[in-house]
Amino acid sequence: MNKKTFLVRIAIIILSAGLLLIGIRDRGFQDVKNKAVRICYECIGIG
Repeated sequence: MNKKTFLVRIAIIILSAGLLLIGIRDRGFQDVKNKAVRICYECIGIG
């Protein structure tokens, strides 16, 4: 593995971790959970 490939991989990992932290800070996981619950309720005919 050459140095450029290694640096690109490290940059992608750092960017991914940053975006994950931003999503956690903005409570994005609650939006995803709420959408999943609504979809499940629709599938079984409650919602």
